[in-house]
Amino acid sequence: MAFLRYAALLGYASAVAAQPLDRHESVIVTGSWEPVPLEEADRTVRSLDVRALRLVSSTFADFLRLDSSLDLRQRSPNAIQGDLSIRGSTFGQTLVLLNGLRLNDVQSGHHNLDIPVPIEAVDRIEILRGSGSTLYGSDAVGGVVNVITRKPETSEMRLRTAAGSWGTNEQRGVLTIRANAFSQQLSFARDFSTGFVPNRDYRNLSAASVTGFASRLGQTELTLAHNDRPFGAERFYGNFSSWERTKGWFAALRQNLGARTQAALAFRRHTDLFVLHRYRPELYTNRHAVESWQITLRRLDALATNTRIYWGGEALRDAIDSNNLGGHDRARGAAYVALDARALRRFSFNAGVRDEVWGSANHVVSPSFSGGFWILPVFRVRASASRAFRLPTYTDLYYRDPANAGSPHLRPERAWNYEAGIDWSRGSYLRAGVTVFHRRERDGIDYVRRSPAEIWTARNFQRLEFTGVEASAAARLYGSQSLELQYTALHGAQNALAGYQSKYVFNYPVHAGLASWHTILPRDILVRVRAGALERVQRDPYGVVDAYAARARGNVRPFVHVTNLTGTAYEEIAGVAMPGRGIVAGIELLIFSSR
Repeated sequence: MAFLRYAALLGYASAVAAQPLDRHESVIVTGSWEPVPLEEADRTVRSLDVRALRLVSSTFADFLRLDSSLDLRQRSPNAIQGDLSIRGSTFGQTLVLLNGLRLNDVQSGHHNLDIPVPIEAVDRIEILRGSGSTLYGSDAVGGVVNVITRKPETSEMRLRTAAGSWGTNEQRGVLTIRANAFSQQLSFARDFSTGFVPNRDYRNLSAASVTGFASRLGQTELTLAHNDRPFGAERFYGNFSSWERTKGWFAALRQNLGARTQAALAFRRHTDLFVLHRYRPELYTNRHAVESWQITLRRLDALATNTRIYWGGEALRDAIDSNNLGGHDRARGAAYVALDARALRRFSFNAGVRDEVWGSANHVVSPSFSGGFWILPVFRVRASASRAFRLPTYTDLYYRDPANAGSPHLRPERAWNYEAGIDWSRGSYLRAGVTVFHRRERDGIDYVRRSPAEIWTARNFQRLEFTGVEASAAARLYGSQSLELQYTALHGAQNALAGYQSKYVFNYPVHAGLASWHTILPRDILVRVRAGALERVQRDPYGVVDAYAARARGNVRPFVHVTNLTGTAYEEIAGVAMPGRGIVAGIELLIFSSR
């Protein structure tokens, strides 16, 4: 019956392909040791083309909602204090990267989506479903989201402004310069809203610079980014008129040392000011400041024509200064190696292992195995097994207020992920795939209590299991039309927390699906429609439809976005209502272009 209710909701949906059908044209870097064609990936990886859909999208949330296995739990539009889950993981078990470098916040996973670069600076978002700790270390239990910035191909300048419901006001712009071996991209974004209800206002400001140049040493890339996000947090953390402001600073230097070696250095600072009662801050105010460093070195060597070995290491250090959590720091290091063998359009195999150490005697070994085989020119089967882990955040360990208590004795979470799938394609016009996956967690961390009279307390649980299936189909229809359908079903071991109420673990969707459609109408009018339906554990299903239209060419490009077209009343976080129908309209100006 649950599935029938889900199907009924999805029946009125029309929705959109978020990426080109021709997989031969897509090269991915997430979930693999070097760039590979999407069709050759042994893992379940998806690439969302941000650049192509920027006029018919507004925020990172618009793209993250284009994958049925991603559960984006927003507390306000524009992914304000949003939590991201993949395949039923908790929000702390999803790793967010910027150009392959970590953005996850060691204070709390609630800040992982504080992405410092504007959407105008982004080329695509790649999503790895399933564990990725062999490549990326801690937190990649449910999956990985990698935000990849744009590499300028021409010199151009674009400005954009919009206004709409709930006092929404947007100004954005990007300037790119390309001259021989040098490239520069400058971008900014300002998003403002007075809120669809009192104390749900927000102001987002972000700016980024990405500089690239080539020398005899190799390609160099320098990234500098900053974001500032104050917002009203009505009922975000209980029945309180809260307010919060987060700020982020990010700097990264990436250097290729010849064709086979790459080094990177990154620094991230993040601050969080939290006020429980917005108009009486003296009652309860928390201030947190986190600083994180990471250094990476990666090398590849060819052992034979179709066989390569990848190896490298990482060093990471993070520290927090907080009036609630105290002052703490930790450092860790990792070494990894992987062997990759493949024959194009026939088979591929990869085996890797990572050992990550911290403290005086703590370490976690994360192996992975994956392979694929073309059984027919149109059919490919693939399978993988991988181990992942997550270190507790400082909030998990040390946080305390009248309703919640962390535990300094928490052990790291550990999980094995298994998956198998089959992909089918008929050129660039039709494709489909099915994946079955299973995750076994040990020492999972959750805030639990036995009754409402108790406070939420962080603790480890020994056994949590999740089993699911993903199915998708996409077609290129007549003319320029594209249609895509996705569905994800998930079942968790409900008796794992027997006798306890769970705060986070068992909020996952048991059924999630979307349909998406886009086309180009006469006069270069691009139309995109996305409709999704979702049912969470022990909650009623709901469906949301969004529609977007824009002029795709010319120096003057008007656009209009209509979200929640049917005015559905729904909550992604229990007790935090999301807005009804909203309209934003604006214009983008192409000031100049050397194309």
